[in-house]
Amino acid sequence: MLYGYKIIDADAHVIEPPQMWAKYLAPEFKHFAPSPDMKIQGEDIAEKISQQMREEGNRQMMQAHPHAYFHRYDAESHLQAMVQMGIDIAFLYPTYGLWLFAIDSMPAEVVGAFTRAYNTWLYEEFCSYAPDKLKGVGAINLHAPEQMVSELHRIADFGWKSVFLRPNPVKGRLLSDSAYEPFWTACEELDIAVGIHEGTHSRLPTTGADRFHTRFAMHACSHPIEQMMALLALIEGGVLERHPHLRVAFLESGCGWLPYWLWRLDEEYQNLSWEVKNHVSIKPSEYFHRQCFVAIEPAEPYLSQVIEYIGSDNLIFGSDYPHMDHQPDIVKKVVELEAQLSPETVQKIVWDNPRCFYGLA
Repeated sequence: MLYGYKIIDADAHVIEPPQMWAKYLAPEFKHFAPSPDMKIQGEDIAEKISQQMREEGNRQMMQAHPHAYFHRYDAESHLQAMVQMGIDIAFLYPTYGLWLFAIDSMPAEVVGAFTRAYNTWLYEEFCSYAPDKLKGVGAINLHAPEQMVSELHRIADFGWKSVFLRPNPVKGRLLSDSAYEPFWTACEELDIAVGIHEGTHSRLPTTGADRFHTRFAMHACSHPIEQMMALLALIEGGVLERHPHLRVAFLESGCGWLPYWLWRLDEEYQNLSWEVKNHVSIKPSEYFHRQCFVAIEPAEPYLSQVIEYIGSDNLIFGSDYPHMDHQPDIVKKVVELEAQLSPETVQKIVWDNPRCFYGLA
């Protein structure tokens, strides 16, 4: 224990090697395999991302973790970075997959082929290198609701305990759409946690992307506001009401938005509960406290006030390794919060709460 705590990184990322898509895609979908520059049949998988931004992001990632960069972010380099940061267990989300699975115009069966290929690669090649430390978070195809439960069972057969979803509408459906109800039921039955993870520059409807063009603006909007919309959809649409044992986490957007949003939703519920009484039987904030988690950023200056309002039992921590906005000393900064909060609260954030969310024994 580098800093005196065991640490769970609730939100780390793999960098998928470009050649793996062609390797793991089913034969009938191999012609959709992205090129080395991550284009599908000549079309970019992302939007509104400049060449300058790509180059700057690449430079920052190389500067932060040169060893991992030159080893193409393989499993061994990820483990070495975890040792350097003081992390014991990392839960892994995609990088290119955040864009690839989020092309609204792509045929549902093609997205399904990509999610299956990604899950297979992550299980067979990456997490198998150190399955006690590298924990896969499965990808689910929101484009094809009828496929979600079967892939969920395949993920559960891997021994994984979590999946991730985008917060954005997919083919016009919110997370509360009735088409997803069998999926939520299966998550609850299988004790599978759900991480909600946004990704800027995706080709899904995204808050801010309709009016801004810089990453500065779109990144500021997309992560927190799409998470707010996702939490609202899960409450207003009755998902958390119908599935009281479902666990959901809102990642990579900080926690400062949460006290305001819970207050706002409780105010609306006080005035308009009659309108949603068939789906919402308790205050929105009570659903959050009962079954939701949110990832903090150690630089947020109001953490003690947030904890004063919502408590410390629903807070977790993610490093965002190795993305361009990841800070190599982020674990040190989280541990240093013990002076502002308390050692007991830091223990909850870095181990107890993520252990509860991800269902670790």
